[in-house]
Amino acid sequence: MRLIVRDDAAAAANYVAQYILNRLKEFKPTADRPFVLGLPTGSSPVEVYRILVEHYKAGDVSFENVVTFNMDEYVGLPRDHPQSYHSFMWKHFFSHVNIRPSNVHILDGNAPDLEAECAQYEAAIRDVGGIDLFLAGIGEDGHIAFNEPGSSLASRTRIKTLAYDTILANSRFFNNDVNQVPAMALTVGVQTIMDAREVVVIVLGARKAVALKKCIESGVNHMWTLSGLQLHKHSMVVADEDATLELQVKTVRYFKSIEKIARERGFEQALPKGLRDGRVTEPTTTKIMVNGIHSPLATRDFEGQSYLLRANNPVLAAPSSRSVTPEPTLDNMMSRIGN
Repeated sequence: MRLIVRDDAAAAANYVAQYILNRLKEFKPTADRPFVLGLPTGSSPVEVYRILVEHYKAGDVSFENVVTFNMDEYVGLPRDHPQSYHSFMWKHFFSHVNIRPSNVHILDGNAPDLEAECAQYEAAIRDVGGIDLFLAGIGEDGHIAFNEPGSSLASRTRIKTLAYDTILANSRFFNNDVNQVPAMALTVGVQTIMDAREVVVIVLGARKAVALKKCIESGVNHMWTLSGLQLHKHSMVVADEDATLELQVKTVRYFKSIEKIARERGFEQALPKGLRDGRVTEPTTTKIMVNGIHSPLATRDFEGQSYLLRANNPVLAAPSSRSVTPEPTLDNMMSRIGN
Protein backbone atom coordinates (compact mmCIF):
# COMPACT_ATOMS: atom_id res chain seq x y z
CA MET A 1 0.00 0.00 0.00
CA ARG A 2 1.22 3.49 -0.89
CA LEU A 3 0.31 6.61 1.06
CA ILE A 4 0.42 9.98 -0.72
CA VAL A 5 0.06 13.04 1.52
CA ARG A 6 -0.92 16.48 0.24
CA ASP A 7 -1.24 19.78 2.09
CA ASP A 8 -5.01 20.13 1.85
CA ALA A 9 -8.17 18.59 0.44
CA ALA A 10 -7.95 20.47 -2.86
CA ALA A 11 -4.40 19.27 -3.50
CA ALA A 12 -5.31 15.69 -2.62
CA ALA A 13 -8.33 15.73 -4.96
CA ASN A 14 -6.21 17.23 -7.74
CA TYR A 15 -3.62 14.47 -7.31
CA VAL A 16 -6.30 11.77 -7.59
CA ALA A 17 -7.95 13.39 -10.61
CA GLN A 18 -4.63 13.81 -12.43
CA TYR A 19 -3.75 10.22 -11.65
CA ILE A 20 -7.01 8.97 -13.19
CA LEU A 21 -6.51 11.21 -16.23
CA ASN A 22 -3.00 9.84 -16.73
CA ARG A 23 -4.27 6.27 -16.42
CA LEU A 24 -6.92 6.91 -19.08
CA LYS A 25 -4.45 8.53 -21.46
CA GLU A 26 -1.95 5.71 -21.10
CA PHE A 27 -4.60 3.00 -21.37
CA LYS A 28 -6.11 4.50 -24.56
CA PRO A 29 -9.51 2.78 -24.19
CA THR A 30 -11.51 1.71 -27.22
CA ALA A 31 -15.01 0.34 -27.71
CA ASP A 32 -13.57 -3.18 -27.77
CA ARG A 33 -11.19 -2.54 -24.87
CA PRO A 34 -12.85 -0.08 -22.50
CA PHE A 35 -11.35 1.23 -19.29
CA VAL A 36 -13.43 -0.02 -16.36
CA LEU A 37 -13.68 2.44 -13.49
CA GLY A 38 -15.19 1.84 -10.06
CA LEU A 39 -16.64 4.97 -8.49
CA PRO A 40 -17.75 6.20 -5.04
CA THR A 41 -20.18 8.82 -3.82
CA GLY A 42 -20.05 11.10 -0.78
CA SER A 43 -18.30 14.39 -0.17
CA SER A 44 -14.70 13.18 -0.69
CA PRO A 45 -14.82 12.55 -4.47
CA VAL A 46 -16.88 15.63 -5.44
CA GLU A 47 -13.82 17.76 -6.19
CA VAL A 48 -12.25 14.85 -8.11
CA TYR A 49 -15.32 14.70 -10.35
CA ARG A 50 -15.27 18.47 -10.85
CA ILE A 51 -11.67 18.34 -12.06
CA LEU A 52 -12.38 15.41 -14.39
CA VAL A 53 -15.32 17.31 -15.88
CA GLU A 54 -13.14 20.39 -16.30
CA HIS A 55 -10.55 18.42 -18.26
CA TYR A 56 -13.24 16.80 -20.40
CA LYS A 57 -14.65 20.21 -21.33
CA ALA A 58 -11.12 21.36 -22.18
CA GLY A 59 -10.81 18.45 -24.61
CA ASP A 60 -8.09 16.68 -22.60
CA VAL A 61 -9.95 13.40 -22.08
CA SER A 62 -12.88 11.37 -23.36
CA PHE A 63 -15.12 9.05 -21.35
CA GLU A 64 -16.79 7.55 -24.40
CA ASN A 65 -15.05 4.20 -23.90
CA VAL A 66 -15.14 4.15 -20.10
CA VAL A 67 -17.36 1.69 -18.27
CA THR A 68 -18.28 2.53 -14.68
CA PHE A 69 -19.52 0.57 -11.67
CA ASN A 70 -20.62 2.46 -8.61
CA MET A 71 -19.97 1.13 -5.14
CA ASP A 72 -23.41 1.26 -3.57
CA GLU A 73 -26.98 2.53 -3.47
CA TYR A 74 -29.63 2.95 -0.80
CA VAL A 75 -32.45 0.41 -0.59
CA GLY A 76 -35.95 1.80 -1.07
CA LEU A 77 -34.92 5.34 -2.01
CA PRO A 78 -36.48 6.38 -5.35
CA ARG A 79 -33.92 6.69 -8.14
CA ASP A 80 -34.85 10.33 -8.75
CA HIS A 81 -34.60 11.25 -5.06
CA PRO A 82 -32.02 14.05 -4.73
CA GLN A 83 -29.99 11.96 -2.27
CA SER A 84 -29.98 8.72 -4.24
CA TYR A 85 -26.59 7.78 -5.60
CA HIS A 86 -28.08 7.68 -9.10
CA SER A 87 -28.94 11.37 -8.72
CA PHE A 88 -25.57 12.14 -7.14
CA MET A 89 -23.55 10.61 -9.99
CA TRP A 90 -25.54 12.28 -12.77
CA LYS A 91 -25.46 15.61 -10.94
CA HIS A 92 -21.72 15.66 -10.25
CA PHE A 93 -20.25 13.68 -13.12
CA PHE A 94 -22.12 11.68 -15.74
CA SER A 95 -24.32 14.47 -17.13
CA HIS A 96 -21.23 16.63 -17.75
CA VAL A 97 -19.13 14.17 -19.78
CA ASN A 98 -19.61 12.02 -22.86
CA ILE A 99 -20.00 8.69 -21.11
CA ARG A 100 -22.53 6.37 -22.71
CA PRO A 101 -25.53 5.70 -20.44
CA SER A 102 -25.29 2.02 -21.35
CA ASN A 103 -21.78 1.97 -19.85
CA VAL A 104 -22.98 3.27 -16.48
CA HIS A 105 -23.75 0.65 -13.82
CA ILE A 106 -25.36 1.59 -10.51
CA LEU A 107 -27.07 -0.87 -8.19
CA ASP A 108 -30.87 -0.70 -8.15
CA GLY A 109 -32.06 -0.38 -4.58
CA ASN A 110 -35.67 -0.77 -5.75
CA ALA A 111 -35.19 -4.02 -7.67
CA PRO A 112 -37.93 -6.60 -7.02
CA ASP A 113 -35.30 -9.19 -6.11
CA LEU A 114 -32.39 -7.53 -4.33
CA GLU A 115 -30.31 -10.70 -4.07
CA ALA A 116 -30.65 -11.29 -7.80
CA GLU A 117 -29.68 -7.65 -8.42
CA CYS A 118 -26.47 -8.16 -6.44
CA ALA A 119 -25.62 -11.39 -8.26
CA GLN A 120 -26.21 -9.74 -11.64
CA TYR A 121 -23.95 -6.85 -10.65
CA GLU A 122 -21.08 -9.21 -9.88
CA ALA A 123 -21.73 -10.99 -13.18
CA ALA A 124 -21.67 -7.69 -15.08
CA ILE A 125 -18.26 -6.86 -13.58
CA ARG A 126 -16.93 -10.26 -14.62
CA ASP A 127 -18.38 -9.91 -18.12
CA VAL A 128 -16.36 -6.76 -18.83
CA GLY A 129 -13.16 -8.38 -17.58
CA GLY A 130 -13.02 -6.87 -14.11
CA ILE A 131 -12.40 -3.34 -12.84
CA ASP A 132 -9.18 -1.60 -13.87
CA LEU A 133 -9.22 1.10 -11.19
CA PHE A 134 -11.54 1.36 -8.23
CA LEU A 135 -11.74 4.84 -6.70
CA ALA A 136 -12.98 4.83 -3.12
CA GLY A 137 -13.49 6.93 -0.03
CA ILE A 138 -13.81 5.80 3.58
CA GLY A 139 -16.17 6.41 6.47
CA GLU A 140 -15.16 7.70 9.86
CA ASP A 141 -15.24 4.11 11.13
CA GLY A 142 -12.95 2.92 8.35
CA HIS A 143 -15.61 1.34 6.17
CA ILE A 144 -15.11 1.15 2.42
CA ALA A 145 -18.27 1.31 0.28
CA PHE A 146 -21.00 0.24 2.75
CA ASN A 147 -18.88 -2.56 4.18
CA GLU A 148 -19.52 -1.61 7.77
CA PRO A 149 -17.37 -2.72 10.72
CA GLY A 150 -17.54 -6.48 11.08
CA SER A 151 -18.08 -7.11 7.37
CA SER A 152 -16.42 -10.15 5.90
CA LEU A 153 -13.23 -9.34 4.03
CA ALA A 154 -14.28 -12.01 1.51
CA SER A 155 -17.69 -10.38 0.94
CA ARG A 156 -19.29 -9.80 -2.44
CA THR A 157 -22.04 -7.46 -3.60
CA ARG A 158 -24.95 -7.86 -1.20
CA ILE A 159 -27.63 -6.25 0.97
CA LYS A 160 -26.16 -4.51 3.99
CA THR A 161 -27.70 -3.03 7.14
CA LEU A 162 -26.11 0.34 7.87
CA ALA A 163 -24.46 1.06 11.20
CA TYR A 164 -25.97 3.84 13.28
CA ASP A 165 -22.75 5.87 12.98
CA THR A 166 -23.09 5.75 9.19
CA ILE A 167 -26.75 6.77 9.34
CA LEU A 168 -25.85 9.62 11.68
CA ALA A 169 -22.99 10.78 9.42
CA ASN A 170 -25.22 10.66 6.32
CA SER A 171 -28.09 12.48 8.02
CA ARG A 172 -26.41 15.74 6.99
CA PHE A 173 -27.70 14.99 3.49
CA PHE A 174 -31.24 14.37 4.82
CA ASN A 175 -31.96 17.59 6.71
CA ASN A 176 -30.03 16.22 9.70
CA ASP A 177 -32.89 13.80 10.35
CA VAL A 178 -31.66 10.26 10.98
CA ASN A 179 -35.19 8.95 10.42
CA GLN A 180 -35.02 9.99 6.78
CA VAL A 181 -31.80 8.07 6.10
CA PRO A 182 -32.40 4.59 4.65
CA ALA A 183 -31.28 1.88 7.05
CA MET A 184 -30.19 -0.55 4.34
CA ALA A 185 -28.16 -0.40 1.16
CA LEU A 186 -26.77 -2.53 -1.64
CA THR A 187 -22.99 -2.49 -1.73
CA VAL A 188 -20.09 -4.12 -3.48
CA GLY A 189 -18.14 -6.37 -1.12
CA VAL A 190 -14.61 -6.00 0.16
CA GLN A 191 -13.51 -8.84 -2.11
CA THR A 192 -15.23 -7.16 -5.07
CA ILE A 193 -13.00 -4.14 -4.49
CA MET A 194 -9.95 -6.31 -3.86
CA ASP A 195 -10.47 -7.95 -7.26
CA ALA A 196 -9.88 -4.62 -9.03
CA ARG A 197 -6.49 -4.39 -10.66
CA GLU A 198 -5.84 -1.14 -8.81
CA VAL A 199 -7.51 0.67 -5.92
CA VAL A 200 -7.10 4.39 -5.15
CA VAL A 201 -8.63 5.76 -1.94
CA ILE A 202 -9.08 9.44 -1.11
CA VAL A 203 -9.18 10.33 2.61
CA LEU A 204 -9.90 13.90 3.67
CA GLY A 205 -10.24 15.69 6.99
CA ALA A 206 -9.44 15.19 10.65
CA ARG A 207 -12.63 13.17 11.17
CA LYS A 208 -11.08 10.36 9.11
CA ALA A 209 -7.73 10.45 10.98
CA VAL A 210 -8.44 7.61 13.42
CA ALA A 211 -9.74 5.41 10.60
CA LEU A 212 -6.66 6.11 8.49
CA LYS A 213 -4.39 5.24 11.42
CA LYS A 214 -6.16 1.94 11.99
CA CYS A 215 -6.01 1.06 8.30
CA ILE A 216 -2.36 2.05 7.76
CA GLU A 217 -0.57 1.31 11.02
CA SER A 218 -2.62 -1.56 12.44
CA GLY A 219 -3.15 -5.05 11.05
CA VAL A 220 -5.87 -6.30 8.74
CA ASN A 221 -9.12 -6.20 10.70
CA HIS A 222 -12.72 -6.69 9.63
CA MET A 223 -13.71 -3.93 12.06
CA TRP A 224 -11.82 -1.48 9.82
CA THR A 225 -12.61 -2.84 6.37
CA LEU A 226 -10.31 -0.46 4.47
CA SER A 227 -7.43 -2.29 6.16
CA GLY A 228 -8.04 -5.20 3.77
CA LEU A 229 -6.22 -3.15 1.11
CA GLN A 230 -2.97 -3.99 2.88
CA LEU A 231 -3.27 -7.28 1.00
CA HIS A 232 -3.83 -5.68 -2.41
CA LYS A 233 -0.97 -5.66 -4.92
CA HIS A 234 -1.64 -2.16 -6.22
CA SER A 235 -3.42 0.02 -3.68
CA MET A 236 -2.81 3.69 -2.96
CA VAL A 237 -4.26 6.04 -0.34
CA VAL A 238 -4.21 9.79 -1.02
CA ALA A 239 -4.80 11.92 2.08
CA ASP A 240 -4.63 15.53 3.14
CA GLU A 241 -2.53 16.58 6.13
CA ASP A 242 -5.56 16.72 8.44
CA ALA A 243 -6.34 13.06 7.78
CA THR A 244 -2.84 12.07 8.92
CA LEU A 245 -3.07 13.70 12.36
CA GLU A 246 -3.32 10.36 14.19
CA LEU A 247 -0.48 8.72 12.26
CA GLN A 248 2.97 8.51 13.81
CA VAL A 249 5.34 11.18 12.53
CA LYS A 250 7.77 8.52 11.32
CA THR A 251 4.98 6.85 9.31
CA VAL A 252 4.21 10.05 7.42
CA ARG A 253 7.89 10.80 6.88
CA TYR A 254 8.47 7.27 5.60
CA PHE A 255 5.77 7.47 2.95
CA LYS A 256 6.76 11.00 1.95
CA SER A 257 10.34 9.83 1.45
CA ILE A 258 9.16 6.94 -0.74
CA GLU A 259 7.17 9.33 -2.93
CA LYS A 260 10.10 11.76 -3.19
CA ILE A 261 12.53 9.06 -4.32
CA ALA A 262 9.99 7.55 -6.73
CA ARG A 263 9.28 10.94 -8.27
CA GLU A 264 12.99 11.60 -8.71
CA ARG A 265 13.29 8.26 -10.53
CA GLY A 266 10.41 9.08 -12.88
CA PHE A 267 7.54 7.04 -11.48
CA GLU A 268 5.14 7.31 -8.58
CA GLN A 269 2.66 4.44 -8.33
CA ALA A 270 4.58 1.26 -9.09
CA LEU A 271 1.98 -0.18 -11.45
CA PRO A 272 3.43 -2.56 -14.08
CA LYS A 273 3.46 -1.11 -17.59
CA GLY A 274 1.36 -3.98 -18.90
CA LEU A 275 -1.44 -2.99 -16.55
CA ARG A 276 -1.10 0.71 -17.25
CA ASP A 277 -1.63 0.31 -20.97
CA GLY A 278 -4.12 -2.54 -20.63
CA ARG A 279 -2.11 -4.99 -22.69
CA VAL A 280 -1.69 -7.38 -19.79
CA THR A 281 -4.33 -8.22 -17.22
CA GLU A 282 -3.47 -9.81 -13.93
CA PRO A 283 -5.81 -12.56 -12.83
CA THR A 284 -8.10 -11.53 -10.03
CA THR A 285 -9.65 -14.09 -7.74
CA THR A 286 -9.46 -17.45 -9.48
CA LYS A 287 -12.71 -19.35 -9.14
CA ILE A 288 -11.71 -22.78 -8.02
CA MET A 289 -14.19 -25.48 -7.08
CA VAL A 290 -12.71 -27.97 -4.62
CA ASN A 291 -15.14 -30.78 -3.86
CA GLY A 292 -17.99 -28.40 -4.63
CA ILE A 293 -16.65 -25.59 -2.46
CA HIS A 294 -15.39 -22.25 -3.75
CA SER A 295 -11.82 -21.45 -2.75
CA PRO A 296 -11.45 -17.66 -3.25
CA LEU A 297 -7.81 -17.64 -2.16
CA ALA A 298 -6.61 -20.25 -4.62
CA THR A 299 -4.37 -18.96 -7.40
CA ARG A 300 -4.23 -22.08 -9.53
CA ASP A 301 -6.24 -25.22 -10.16
CA PHE A 302 -5.95 -27.82 -7.45
CA GLU A 303 -5.85 -31.37 -8.71
CA GLY A 304 -6.54 -34.00 -6.18
CA GLN A 305 -8.89 -34.89 -3.39
CA SER A 306 -9.70 -32.32 -0.75
CA TYR A 307 -9.70 -33.73 2.74
CA LEU A 308 -12.04 -31.42 4.58
CA LEU A 309 -13.47 -32.07 8.00
CA ARG A 310 -16.52 -34.04 6.92
CA ALA A 311 -18.19 -37.13 8.27
CA ASN A 312 -17.48 -39.01 5.03
CA ASN A 313 -13.85 -37.97 4.94
CA PRO A 314 -11.84 -41.14 4.17
CA VAL A 315 -8.94 -39.89 6.24
CA LEU A 316 -11.07 -39.30 9.30
CA ALA A 317 -12.95 -42.55 8.77
CA ALA A 318 -9.78 -44.64 8.60
CA PRO A 319 -8.32 -46.12 11.80
CA SER A 320 -5.73 -43.92 13.34
CA SER A 321 -2.14 -45.03 12.86
CA ARG A 322 -0.85 -42.55 15.37
CA SER A 323 1.37 -44.08 18.01
CA VAL A 324 0.15 -44.11 21.58
CA THR A 325 2.08 -42.01 24.07
CA PRO A 326 3.36 -44.30 26.88
CA GLU A 327 2.18 -43.70 30.38
CA PRO A 328 4.68 -41.73 32.49
CA THR A 329 6.66 -43.66 35.08
CA LEU A 330 7.38 -42.46 38.57
CA ASP A 331 10.94 -41.50 39.24
CA ASN A 332 12.64 -41.96 42.58
CA MET A 333 15.10 -39.16 43.27
CA MET A 334 17.24 -41.52 45.32
CA SER A 335 17.87 -43.65 42.21
CA ARG A 336 19.70 -40.69 40.64
CA ILE A 337 22.18 -40.47 43.51
CA GLY A 338 25.16 -42.71 43.19
CA ASN A 339 26.23 -44.94 46.08
